Amino acid sequence: QVQLVESGGGLVQAGGSLRLSCAASGRTFSSVLMGWFRQAPGKEREFVAAINRSDGGTYYANSVKGRFTISRDNAKNTVYLQMNSLKSEDTAVYFCAASRGYWYRDPQSQGEYDYWGQGTQVTVSS
Repeated sequence: QVQLVESGGGLVQAGGSLRLSCAASGRTFSSVLMGWFRQAPGKEREFVAAINRSDGGTYYANSVKGRFTISRDNAKNTVYLQMNSLKSEDTAVYFCAASRGYWYRDPQSQGEYDYWGQGTQVTVSS
């Protein structure tokens, strides 16, 4: 079993920055695809960013492109989400997710992910 633990959320003013971390643990952690999703109050969970831990390829939602950066440290089994120029509409619970297999088709699809963290709250005040 794989466990994902997010950290780094909090309250920040609009225009500020936060860095989220997602630490993975388990007997054997070999997930290739890891991603971040978010869910705002009253809305469905949506894709934010994803990374291929093998080749470093990244994927972003249009709403965060140019402001957020996803990265990984494979030695630590950790994925990061650097969030800059935060807006009030970025307020949400942010979830880390990881795939089980090696292959994937659509990194923006929640169905690609088998493991999920508990989430961390990000609140951006305007």
